Amino acid sequence: MPARRPTVRSTAVAAVAVLLALTGCTSSSDSAGPAASSGSPGSSGSGGRSRVTLPPVHAGFDYQLGGAYTPPKGVRIISRDRTSAPADGLYNICYVNAFQAQPEERKQWPADLLLRDADGDVVLDKDWNEPLLDIGTPARRERVAARVNRWIDGCADKGYDAVEPDNYDSYTRSGGRLSAADAKAFITLLSAHAHSRGLAIGQKNTVELADSRRKTGLDFAVVEECGAYEECDGYVDAFGRQVVVIEYTAKGLAKGCAEWGDRLSIVRRDVDVTPRGDDGYVRGTCRG
Repeated sequence: MPARRPTVRSTAVAAVAVLLALTGCTSSSDSAGPAASSGSPGSSGSGGRSRVTLPPVHAGFDYQLGGAYTPPKGVRIISRDRTSAPADGLYNICYVNAFQAQPEERKQWPADLLLRDADGDVVLDKDWNEPLLDIGTPARRERVAARVNRWIDGCADKGYDAVEPDNYDSYTRSGGRLSAADAKAFITLLSAHAHSRGLAIGQKNTVELADSRRKTGLDFAVVEECGAYEECDGYVDAFGRQVVVIEYTAKGLAKGCAEWGDRLSIVRRDVDVTPRGDDGYVRGTCRG
């Protein structure tokens, strides 16, 4: 499966919906050095607890969704697509497209799990030509989660430390057919399963739901362009220093580094996250 390119987000921030009354929370660490461990909820209905390892704070970070390559010197945290192997000796985050179907995988999804409009047409994220998955009822959430959880199992089996489920904000592209409550209910299912496999789970973007991170079981944040859009403080308020940031412009990197470079892990990548050595490859850090 070709790696999905990162989501370019709007600056609109929706009002936070009513929080789900679900139990379990995780703690974030402000300590530098090796990744801290956090008590996290076990699998749904098990009543047990497992421990997951959180990313090191303010550590070198690289975003390799477009293809794996040898990590640059100084990198301690890396994110790769679920089809790639983790990097030896680093903290590895596994990318899964959890709330939308990638175009080449559309036919692999049951037709009734693709969100439909009033005319019966599939609702698309038009920027990426990706169908939204229908997580609008408990039964459908369970069915979608069962498929995504198999990918999470694959991440765990490969030796990843964490997972980042993308498109948490897809409800904002649903034309009102999905809600923030639907998104939070679904991510809570994924969090429970990730924790049951010993994986930490990151919130991807969606600053408007960051305040819900404890009730949804999210451990850290993977954020695109919070420097450019001046949203980093919203994530820091929720996750402390447990935030890793990707910027796609020189201006965004400069702003992010000026305000947060002494506290957060920040990297600039090209929007296609191409592998090093390919045309278009861009990478920058707060250190130059």
